[in-house]
Formats: sequence, C-alpha cells, structure tokens
Amino acid sequence: MTFWEFFWLLFWTYVFIAFLTILFSIIVDLFRDHEMNGWAKAAWIIFLVFVPVLAALIYIIWRGQSMSERQMEARASEYGAAATGMSSTDEITKAKALYDNGSITADEYAALKAKALR
Repeated sequence: MTFWEFFWLLFWTYVFIAFLTILFSIIVDLFRDHEMNGWAKAAWIIFLVFVPVLAALIYIIWRGQSMSERQMEARASEYGAAATGMSSTDEITKAKALYDNGSITADEYAALKAKALR
C-alpha cells in the first residue's frame, strides 16, 4: 500500500465516522423532540435510511436551531441531576415531605414536582 492509498483510506474513514456521528445525533434528536408526532419521526427515519446525506443536510438546515436547544436542555437537566446528586424521584420525595409537614404550599409542591420531571 502506497502512502497516498493509506492517506485516502484514512480520509474516507474519517468522513464516514463523522457522517455516522451526525446521523446518530439526528436520530437521538428525533426521539428527544416531544413536539413532533410519531408519523413525522418515522418519515424522517425513512428519509435518513434511503437518502442519508440529503436528509441529514435538510434536517440540520431546517431543524438545526431547535436541535441545539434540545441538546442544551438535555445537558442542563443532566448537569442539574449530577450537581444535586439526586434523581427526580428523590427530589419529588423531598418536596412531598416538605409539603406534608406544611413547609411549602400545594402550588410550590406542584412547581417543584414539574421541575423535577423536566
């Protein structure tokens, strides 16, 4: 194998891995989006299977901004859970205990529960 054959092998391997990374990021984003219905998700998956490069470009151009927002929200919730060291269940249990002993109102409990479930 010559140097240039090896170079092109490395180059195309890099391009392929980068494309797979983008493709998997799009698929994760599709299932992370709660506003899109199941039929639209299925259509995007079919589009990604049969025309992957074009579908990926269209998805990134059309939904790129909302894709980054969903990713930031997911990371923020992961960071919040890691920073507190508590799971959503632990947070709800703690809020329920505060509500039961009268430290917080029903509205505050509902707000804390909704925040924990996000």
